[in-house]
Amino acid sequence: MIFGKIEYLNLLPFHLFMKRFSRSSQEHASMNYKKNVPAKINYEFTNRRVDAAFISSIAAKKYKHVNLGIIAKKEVQSVLVIPSRKNKRDKESASSNVLAQILQQNGEVLIGDKALKYALKNDDYIDLAQLWHEKHQLPFVFALLCYHKDKKLYKKIEKTFLKKEQKIPHYMLQIASKRTGVSPKDILEYLTLISYRLDNRAKQGLKKFYMEAKKR
Repeated sequence: MIFGKIEYLNLLPFHLFMKRFSRSSQEHASMNYKKNVPAKINYEFTNRRVDAAFISSIAAKKYKHVNLGIIAKKEVQSVLVIPSRKNKRDKESASSNVLAQILQQNGEVLIGDKALKYALKNDDYIDLAQLWHEKHQLPFVFALLCYHKDKKLYKKIEKTFLKKEQKIPHYMLQIASKRTGVSPKDILEYLTLISYRLDNRAKQGLKKFYMEAKKR
């Protein structure tokens, strides 16, 4: 099984969970990862070069998925528009570029860990998830855990992952901090903004996003 891995901080709890999960299951021997940014993982998944991955919601609509996603209830700090800069899409992104258009925000789109680092040091940005919530009073779903086959396995992953909070060991926080340049304290605070449960409110937000994207 090849799993598309996006090494942004917002998926740190899930990747740690998957490491434990695969070690304790029959999938361990066959689990392989292909790492890349969201836009590239979308491409790999749609071309069946990976079996499952968190796929940008704008690209996930026609694919099977479980009730796991990358969801911002309100603000997110890692999906930004910087109005003072020239219009520029983030080549790593898919959903966020569309969201900026829907919300009619001009400037440079920044996503992921580089966006979080910017938000921690500056205040001249628009948080797109927060603006979406202010406009629609709904969460924003950035990605969904999609798969091509083995539904039973991914439903098990969903159920097990959501059963309890995923604790991040101190040494893993240190590794993530060194890789990204974000302090362990800021990583933990950032992760409180991320939800993974695709509940009814998140589904409403996703439906609204698809409706708004269709108008573009």
